[in-house]
Amino acid sequence: MKSFLDKVTDAIFNVRPFVILFFLTCTVLFAWSASYIRLDAGFEKNIPLLHEYMKTFTKHQVQFGGANRIVVALHDKRGDIFNPEFFNALMKVTDELFFIEGVDRSKVSSLFTPDTMYIEVVEDGFSGGLVIPSDFRPTKEGLERVKKNTIKAGIVGRLVSNDFSCAMVSAQLLDVNPVTKEKVDYLKIARQLEEKIRSKYETENISIHIIGFAKMVGDVADGARGVILFFGIAILITCILVYIYSRSIELTALPIFCSLVAVVWQLGIFNAIGFGMDPMAILVPFLVFAIGVSHGMQMINGVANGTMKGLSTFESAKVTFGKLLIPGGVAVISDTAGFLTLLLIKIGIIQELAINASIGVGVIIFTNLILLPILLSYLHLDDKFKKRFERTSNHLEKLWLVLNKLSNPKNGVIAVVIGIILFGLGLWKGLEMKIGDLHAGEPSLREEARYNQDINLIVSKFSVGVDSISIICETVADACTKYETIEIIDKFHWYMENVPGVKSVISLAQIAKIINAGYNEGNMKWRVLSRNSSIMTQSTTPIKSGSGLLNTNCSVMPVIIFTEDHKANTIETIVSEVKKYSAENPSELVNFRLATGPVGVMAAKNEAVKEAQNPMLVWVYAVVISLCIITFWSFSATICVIIPLIIVSALAQALMTLLNMGLTVSTLPVLALGVGIGVDYGIYIISPLRQFMKDGFSLQEAYLKTLKTTGSAVLFTGLTLAIGVSTWIFSALKFQADIGVLLTFMFFLNMIGAVILLPALAGLFWGNKQAISSKQVKIKRK
Repeated sequence: MKSFLDKVTDAIFNVRPFVILFFLTCTVLFAWSASYIRLDAGFEKNIPLLHEYMKTFTKHQVQFGGANRIVVALHDKRGDIFNPEFFNALMKVTDELFFIEGVDRSKVSSLFTPDTMYIEVVEDGFSGGLVIPSDFRPTKEGLERVKKNTIKAGIVGRLVSNDFSCAMVSAQLLDVNPVTKEKVDYLKIARQLEEKIRSKYETENISIHIIGFAKMVGDVADGARGVILFFGIAILITCILVYIYSRSIELTALPIFCSLVAVVWQLGIFNAIGFGMDPMAILVPFLVFAIGVSHGMQMINGVANGTMKGLSTFESAKVTFGKLLIPGGVAVISDTAGFLTLLLIKIGIIQELAINASIGVGVIIFTNLILLPILLSYLHLDDKFKKRFERTSNHLEKLWLVLNKLSNPKNGVIAVVIGIILFGLGLWKGLEMKIGDLHAGEPSLREEARYNQDINLIVSKFSVGVDSISIICETVADACTKYETIEIIDKFHWYMENVPGVKSVISLAQIAKIINAGYNEGNMKWRVLSRNSSIMTQSTTPIKSGSGLLNTNCSVMPVIIFTEDHKANTIETIVSEVKKYSAENPSELVNFRLATGPVGVMAAKNEAVKEAQNPMLVWVYAVVISLCIITFWSFSATICVIIPLIIVSALAQALMTLLNMGLTVSTLPVLALGVGIGVDYGIYIISPLRQFMKDGFSLQEAYLKTLKTTGSAVLFTGLTLAIGVSTWIFSALKFQADIGVLLTFMFFLNMIGAVILLPALAGLFWGNKQAISSKQVKIKRK
């Protein structure tokens, strides 16, 4: 291996100008490609399409609509919508929403759409019509008539708020434009909602509140643009810390430059293979930059130490390249493996993130492990630099002497026991971690965000809320004329109405009873299901398939459940109750299938995350362990690297529990990243430690030398990464702030584990052995 590395090193360093030319050419090409990358959001890639619930969702999406809705609520601040100004605004907003690109025009509903009708019982039978008739004029009489029709239509609490201060316009969105056959641009829709609706029709008396996937993505994209600011701040902090460590402008600039080159390559390649940047993955380029800096720190540390020994920068760069290529390559491959395990989660956005990040980390092998030492070899580090760097090393000397005591087995036992206790506490608390969102509103945004304020108003004003899950009742054709079938659905409807977290329920059985009472002068005693097939037909015929309560041949009848919120406990309770009822009440007539609607999508995502959590961690640890064994060919060395990672993983889950942070699509990848990135510290400590022991030094001597050569780089890297991502905590995006907290915690603790717990474990395994190479032990004995 040494001979092979020497040949590779000579081959690369003998053609340095050509290597630099190659990298320059690639960077220009990838920068050109990266300039064309665009934000790309999609609804379907945010859901687990292969999940059982989502198969039901996609099967019935055309007939009953999906979860991709836009809701626009107009609120009259004076407390009453029945005035000319409000109705004029409502009509224009309905028209504007109807013509926005990507809206399914057959599924737009408001007081002004033709699907909003009323039916009333009169002396001669039934009478009905449009809630807003064709001859409507916004006069006092006309408005009074519409108000009465609204009450008769039973849409109070749905299209009109309970206190008559709001009215709603809702629409379904398409994923593909039927005219152009191209994917719908959700960011464009979000801009149009602001420009053509909110900005245009919001007045002193009327406020407009908009929610829905497209609007949420637009708000996230607006907040994500702030990442550029945090990126800049992180780069500045990184530059300051690297300079404090290296005491050289050149040694500071080069690793930063090479890490930025890695980001350019990543974005260029990602765009070239046909992907865009999803707003939810906007943080990936910074992670790539941070990982690049991490490996760059090791390079500049090796070059600086080489020059302190009297080597030229060329010789020092060459030696450092040979020493770090294998451990650095293993570390980068481990990082990549951490990202690739995210492919186990069958959700498009996470798989896209995995590909994006894997490309970025993969190119670090070229930019920071090959290009950086080549560039460093051209530097000239004078005596002034050597004095400054020596002073920095001397300042850390006392710290190294303290940490070196941990490699003594007697002292190391204390650190190991503390580690075991922390692992136990982390595991105990981490078991309480919930799967899913733990807060009301859109979890990607902060509570005070306009979008979440809009949700709060709509939830407080309307009975149906914005969170719903539809249970698809599959049966045979014309089942709505059969009492036995509708009775089963009615019993299920009643059962679900009494489940905690359910706000209200709508089903065909419920409406059929109301219509049956209507045929009997509205007498409440007749609000029942008739056993007579003809009467059942009479009760269900007025209910059209456009109502969303049945399909065209009445073989599918959804039960729509409106929930109080979409918190993890609420969703879990409702889904488990549906499964419980279906199991305890088996029927050959009706098959209850989960699920469609926004909460149905969330339930599927929560279950997909729960199913992927343990396999993902098992795979990432399996890959990292395998790489360590192959590299070090030592189980004890592998255990020394892995144990601190396991403890930090347990503590990270405990931290999520303490901070009331659920395991979601946003936070799950962080656990894998923490392992993949955290292993870098251990690899950069254990590699020189083992080499020094092979050279005949005792464990304590070897660890002290390791701290003096690579310890400072590991320490500064951990601090640099932790401080850099800590700036995300102040982001306008809640999910970005949560990720910032978790990554700061994991970056810092993984570094602590590498310099404190790793040597303590090494002390237990290797004790006071003078060497770990049997050949060298024999030489010593001679």
